[in-house]
Amino acid sequence: MRAIPSHHVVVFLCLLCASLALAVASAAALALLPLGDFRGVLVVLAGVLLLYLYAFALYRLFLRLLPLREGDVAPGSQHELIANVNMLFYLLLFNSLVRSHVVPVPLMRLVYLALGARLGTNTYSAGALLDPPLTRIGSNTIIGHDAVIFAHVIEGERLELKAVVIGNTVTIGATAVIMAGVHIGDHAIVSAGAVVTKDTRIAAGEVWGGIPARRLKAAPAAPVEA
Repeated sequence: MRAIPSHHVVVFLCLLCASLALAVASAAALALLPLGDFRGVLVVLAGVLLLYLYAFALYRLFLRLLPLREGDVAPGSQHELIANVNMLFYLLLFNSLVRSHVVPVPLMRLVYLALGARLGTNTYSAGALLDPPLTRIGSNTIIGHDAVIFAHVIEGERLELKAVVIGNTVTIGATAVIMAGVHIGDHAIVSAGAVVTKDTRIAAGEVWGGIPARRLKAAPAAPVEA
């Protein structure tokens, strides 16, 4: 893994400090309200919530101005700056939220949408989406408990970003791992604990499982019309 250049860290810290300053200012304004005996607790909780909300907003603004795109990330490029700032947001701020299991699954859907994931209606994840801006999931899909989906490839000093695309009515079992570049068709099933290696294509209706994952069951044959 490459070392993150110091000026990339500075860019991230500027965004983080801006989020913190906005959260502190907003919490200080709330402290002026008549909040009763629990004022201190309420102000601290509001400050933490506001920190994340402002961080979400500045993170999305950063990616709107400098989009995170797929492909090899060349050293010293602007693409590397964007990828590293994205990584720092997750390592130092968002990962603790995604991995904590404190936030209920329906609310985590809102978190992932706020972070840029494309999720269809009635799609929920009890696992971790580590690269929401590069994660696209259709409707009526469920990601099982502690499953992990990520859209980055780190091989030595090589870094590449590849979107993960999952169709409609797909089931991803608990603790499964879906690697970068994977495409999963509608109505497919990935069994619990499976490891779907990068760039794998799972066709609609297929069942996959194992380490590494392989096809266990083909898609049902289409009914023959009389």
